[in-house]
Amino acid sequence: MAEGTDVRTVADLDRAVRALCEYFKTDATIIIGSQAILVGWPDAPAIMRTSVEIDAYPCNAREWEAANPGTEASEEISVLFGYLSDFHTAHGFYIDGVDDTTACLPPGWRDRAVSRAVQSHGSMVTAIAPATNDLIVSKLHPLRDKDKSFILACHQAKPLDIAVIKQLFADTLPNDHVRVAATAFLDTLS
Repeated sequence: MAEGTDVRTVADLDRAVRALCEYFKTDATIIIGSQAILVGWPDAPAIMRTSVEIDAYPCNAREWEAANPGTEASEEISVLFGYLSDFHTAHGFYIDGVDDTTACLPPGWRDRAVSRAVQSHGSMVTAIAPATNDLIVSKLHPLRDKDKSFILACHQAKPLDIAVIKQLFADTLPNDHVRVAATAFLDTLS
């Protein structure tokens, strides 16, 4: 496996976007999960960029699946670019194949999304990611220790508007258990 660090960089992001755009013959890739922060905030604190994976899917995933019956784009990504793939071995990180249902994002997140142009074999392709507030909301649903660390680091570096986060979170219609846990955590940041 390539020597490296678990702190992802914009170069890693660009490599993942190029790989998916080329393979799926599309001009845009959606990045979700913690490494989505690289799209709009490439120099975010290292703790926010620490991961061995980048969660992504091509914008044309549904069309690609329709043209390849019985094959899911997320599974194709996992096989070709996922854990212990040749891509992982060569680059020291892997692409986790996800889809448009993986993250619980607020309605309208695409209207607020951030993007990054990426040079790819003589043309430009695009990385699209949720804006920071929407990314934070997606992390409030599982609210694992790593999600709490991510949110806290974000808040310490660039204070979050907790009222806005709470409203976006409410718009996702969380169940009572998720709502109580997330609200209690957000209240510790106020």
